[in-house]
Amino acid sequence: MTLDAGAAREVVAVPETRAGRAAYGAARHLAASAGVALLLVSAGAATPAATGTAGPQPPDRSGSPAPPALPQGQIPDLGRPTEAGDEVPAFDYDAYFPGVWTFEWRVPDSPLGPGGLITGSETFERGTDGRNYTAVIEAEGPDGPFTTDSTIIYLAGQRAFVRHDTDSRGFRMLRAGRIGGDLGGFYTIHYETAPFEANGEEVRLRMTTRLVSPVNYRVESRISVAGGPFTNFGNAWWRKRLPGVTAPE
Repeated sequence: MTLDAGAAREVVAVPETRAGRAAYGAARHLAASAGVALLLVSAGAATPAATGTAGPQPPDRSGSPAPPALPQGQIPDLGRPTEAGDEVPAFDYDAYFPGVWTFEWRVPDSPLGPGGLITGSETFERGTDGRNYTAVIEAEGPDGPFTTDSTIIYLAGQRAFVRHDTDSRGFRMLRAGRIGGDLGGFYTIHYETAPFEANGEEVRLRMTTRLVSPVNYRVESRISVAGGPFTNFGNAWWRKRLPGVTAPE
């Protein structure tokens, strides 16, 4: 039997064994005499082109939404090293605080309540005039759940804060302070309360709020009871509730 010059090209799957290779040699000899070209393909390892099937394809993520961008710092990129005469921008409250923040705070016994771990969230609302704001704390302490409703005034030109808190545990406090910053992007608020009464005792608090990143800040607190010296009232971390934001170490 003879074949014309356009004889078919055939694909033969051959097991990777000595017998398989011997069989292929015999088949090749016969095919050569008939004018048929054979392509050796190892059994179990045929390529997509040989089998007519598509290989594994990467998942199509073209339609997936991009992850939300994390907030950025407030110091502009000057395109050069900072200098002593560079001005630190006024703190932008609306770019930093609005949103939901979670926190953990371990406190000692005090007129404000028993010592232990306080956990919860604080929701800062966006203002409408660039100076008046509100916030609500919902928390769980050693003696149960409580809330705090806050009214906040921020005077950017004076770099000053005033905050009034109404706590469901039975006390109110007024605190005021100033905010400063540096060209490294760190801002710090120094608060002090007016004397207020809690469970029959006069209390004062001093708080330092360190805005260490766009998504984390640390509150360091000290307390004075009945006119006594200020002592440690615990340190707490607040972190913004955003995808990809984890608790600081």
